Amino acid sequence: MITRRAFSASLIVSAMALQARAAPRLADDGMYEFDWYLESFLDLAEDVSAAQASGKRLAVIFGQRACPYCKRMAEEHLSDEKIVGFIRAHFEVLHLNLFGAREVTDFDGRKLSERDLARAYGVRLTPAILFFPESPDGLGARPPMQREVARMPGLLEPAQFLAMFRFVAEKGYERGSFQQWLSANAG
Repeated sequence: MITRRAFSASLIVSAMALQARAAPRLADDGMYEFDWYLESFLDLAEDVSAAQASGKRLAVIFGQRACPYCKRMAEEHLSDEKIVGFIRAHFEVLHLNLFGAREVTDFDGRKLSERDLARAYGVRLTPAILFFPESPDGLGARPPMQREVARMPGLLEPAQFLAMFRFVAEKGYERGSFQQWLSANAG
């Protein structure tokens, strides 16, 4: 028989474990990361296909070392249970370094460093989140910036940050801009 005290203690331990798991970790490269970020071979077409197979979408976050907005995103936005719960249910998140040297295979088969991939997609500031279609079909034939269905250039406030993920998950981009969708879905 479990006592009330033992049950309460188990809840506290569970909550502490969840909080520890949700907390960002500062990696050796100075970038914030979470244990739920996608572990990838850095092949974007494969990552979109794998996300699709699990009923999710691919979102690519570009960050950089010593970025105060990246830190805020990690500590506030991506540590909020409501936001993270929605993102994890609907997206696979790949985290790349704006100035990184890891080799990434783009949709057209080109192998680029993270830095060169960011340039190809016109990413100049961080954090920037690129959202891709459900399927990689035909993406390689398009110019890089026409492969995305939406982009979050910079950090939005938490409610709008979550709304952007909802906008993509609900395919709001098929009916108009994020601002139009946000106005129609306010409240």
